Amino acid sequence: MTYPELWKSFIHGGYPELAAEPGRNLALWHASYIQTYLERDVRALRQVGDLTQFQSFLRALAARTGQLLNLADLSRDLGIALNTCKAWLSVLEAPFQVIMLRPYFASVGKRLVKTPKVYFSDTGTLCHLAGLKDPEHAASGPMGGAIFETAVLSEITKTLINRGEQPHLYFWRTSAGTEVDIIIETGGKLIPVEVKLSATPRPAMASGLNTFRKDFRKKAGAGFLVHPGDVRLPLGQDIVAIPFTAL
Repeated sequence: MTYPELWKSFIHGGYPELAAEPGRNLALWHASYIQTYLERDVRALRQVGDLTQFQSFLRALAARTGQLLNLADLSRDLGIALNTCKAWLSVLEAPFQVIMLRPYFASVGKRLVKTPKVYFSDTGTLCHLAGLKDPEHAASGPMGGAIFETAVLSEITKTLINRGEQPHLYFWRTSAGTEVDIIIETGGKLIPVEVKLSATPRPAMASGLNTFRKDFRKKAGAGFLVHPGDVRLPLGQDIVAIPFTAL
């Protein structure tokens, strides 16, 4: 798959109906999906009174994809009660419409109370809510990295579910600011995954992976750097750069 084709697929999204009918109007389909599924379900479960506020909430979440989610700031910016934001988010998280990625700590209690990152599970829904229709604009714009990270996280989640595993996914960040985008807890190991938008991965890009593997030693598995190019190459001891299409 070429780079332009990859980004066209991100704009398109991964829902079966769109795959079966590639000629469908994307904007119309995603708008209808949001209206008939997300809005309907949230209204049914949480009795949303002001649908305009919920639409603003969805767009604000899309703009924060891949970022630390401060619900207090979000509720203040939108003029919506904090408990309402929490309730709407829980309804979106339960059926995997959004994925909440929590920081990895050895203590499970700490994972639950620390600030998570939010991602939409489908890149097509994300791009629609962000107003992105052109693949080239999406790739080169300010949300390019977040969209690609969303795509990687979504593929990992689907792979684990298809294996019959409950996804245990986190991110990792030190007090010094060193970070790994995704940590997969599986088979008694912690698999670190870094996501880079550059199609030409370099060893320097694996610094966070190296730090994580040194800190967690025997508990850490091999590290992976996922990129949108087409090359697979080693970046260090037990660290490999792989194309997105290899996921």
